[in-house]
Amino acid sequence: MGRSPSVQRSPSTVTAPVVTVRVPAKVNVQLAVGPLRPDGFHDLANVFLAVGLYDEVTVTPADSLRLTVEGPGAEYVPLDASNLAARAAIALAERHGIAPDVHIHIAKDIPVAGGMAGGSADAAGALLACDTLWGTGSTREELLAICAELGSDVPFSLVGGAALGRGRGEILTPLEVGGTFHWVFALADGGLSTPAVYAECDRLRADTPVPEAAATPTLLEALRTGDPTALASALANDLQPAALSLRPSLAATLHSGTQAGALAALVSGSGPTCAFLAKDAESATSVADALTASGTCRAARVTSAPAPGATVL
Repeated sequence: MGRSPSVQRSPSTVTAPVVTVRVPAKVNVQLAVGPLRPDGFHDLANVFLAVGLYDEVTVTPADSLRLTVEGPGAEYVPLDASNLAARAAIALAERHGIAPDVHIHIAKDIPVAGGMAGGSADAAGALLACDTLWGTGSTREELLAICAELGSDVPFSLVGGAALGRGRGEILTPLEVGGTFHWVFALADGGLSTPAVYAECDRLRADTPVPEAAATPTLLEALRTGDPTALASALANDLQPAALSLRPSLAATLHSGTQAGALAALVSGSGPTCAFLAKDAESATSVADALTASGTCRAARVTSAPAPGATVL
C-alpha cells in the first residue's frame, strides 16, 4: 500500500499524479444469515472468496470531487455523493482534515447490482487510491476501519483472497486456500436490491426458528485443501430462497449450469448473478458455452479464485 503513484505528463508538460487501483469481485461460498438484530442488520457467517473479475479505480487531483464511470452497466451507477467510492474519498479526507478534491474514474467489469460486491470493490479501490495519492500514510487497520463504516463487504474487497466475515460481514478472519477454483458467473438482466432480498429472507423465515450463523467446518476444510468436489457439496447461501422468490427465472439458470456439468450452482450473494463451480478450466468453458446457448442469462463469464485484494497498479 506504500507504492508511489505513477506520473503522467500532459501535453503542457505539467506533471499530474495518477493512481490506479485494481479491485476484485467476490463470491460467497457460504452465506449464513442469523436472526434479525435490533439494529436491523443480521449476524452473518460470510465465507468470501475473491474472484478474477476486476474493476479499476483511477484518481487524479481535481478542483472538486467528481466521479465518472465507464463499462458494462455504467448507466446504473450513481455519480453523486451516494456512490460508495465517493463516500470513501470523503471519509478518508475528513479523517485527515483535507478536501476530497479528486476525480474518481471507475472502469467497470464487475457486474453492477449483481451480488458480487462491485460497489464495495469500488469503495475499497477509491480508498486505497486516495490514500496513495494523498500520501496520508494510513495503516491497514485504519483503512479497514473506514471500510467497515462504508459497508459490510468493503473490508473484504480491500484484503481479497479468502476470509470469514462475522458481525455484518466486516469482521474478517483470513482463510487458507490450497488451490485454484474455477468458476462461471451467469449474468442476469437488471439487478436485485440487497435490502429487498434480506427483507424477503426475513419474510420467508418469519415463522421458523433461525439458528445463529456459523461457518461449516467441511467447507473451510475444502477451501484449505483446494478440493472442488468437497467445496461443491458444501456451498450454501441462506439468501438464495429469497432471491429465487423475487426472481423465479434464476431457477432455470441454475438448472442449465448444473445440467451442463457444473459441480454445483448457487446464487451469488443477494443475486441475481448465479455462480457455478467447475471441476477445471476446460469444464468451466464448457459450462459457460452451455449457459450462453441456453438463453437463461445475458452472458457467462469464466474466471478463477482466489484473487488478490485491492492492488495499486
